Amino acid sequence: MSEPTILLPGDTIPPTLLPSPASTKPLTLGPGLRHIPPSTITAALSGPLHTDPRKNALWIENNGGRYIPVAGDLVICSMHHSSVDAYHCVITPYTAPATLPQLAFEGASKKTRPVLAPGALVYARISVAGKHMEPELECVHPGTGKAEGLGPLKGGMVWDVSLGMARRLLLPPGKMREVGGLVLLEALAEKVRFEVAVGRNGRVWVEGGSVGVTLAVGRAVIETDEGGLGVEEQRRLVARVLRGM
Repeated sequence: MSEPTILLPGDTIPPTLLPSPASTKPLTLGPGLRHIPPSTITAALSGPLHTDPRKNALWIENNGGRYIPVAGDLVICSMHHSSVDAYHCVITPYTAPATLPQLAFEGASKKTRPVLAPGALVYARISVAGKHMEPELECVHPGTGKAEGLGPLKGGMVWDVSLGMARRLLLPPGKMREVGGLVLLEALAEKVRFEVAVGRNGRVWVEGGSVGVTLAVGRAVIETDEGGLGVEEQRRLVARVLRGM
């Protein structure tokens, strides 16, 4: 795997660094990049440049900044209050509450919709987001109507991670190691059973079936994030965590 190009604010992205698209999808600019018409792309943040040819997308990996809701993102939010036909959930402390329709769950009806108390955690997808509007959430796939892992999160614990770590954890398993440089969860899962939900808003939920396993996995994620651990350091961390269980 080639090392990513490190960019500084104001650097221009040469055409040779743009992804070679696997389809006719338009080029998508992710966090940290700015388009200057007609065809110039510059860096707005410092960090390594990453590309995804399958999505014809590129972005700068940066752990700082605040999360801005984007349609399609998976987030872990907490229920704040409810109204007649919707729940109002907090995605981040500094953004307006998002609206989650009470029927936006798999198989939900007025009689079978979930009952969420204030503080309840929900794993949801942002369906609508805009600069001058409150985000809207859903807990079903818009095409299939199935939950596909979304919905209320029961038990477990939640940790805050950097936005860069959240983005890396959300990479497909095959790319988590290749692009994200992460082997932590894969190595732990070979020896321990646990569930993980990752929110693009910098939150990670872990349910290990016991307090000990849940704490061990969550703390390992935090240590990897805060310490910027490489692949071999993550393997040593996994060995230490397993010895302590």
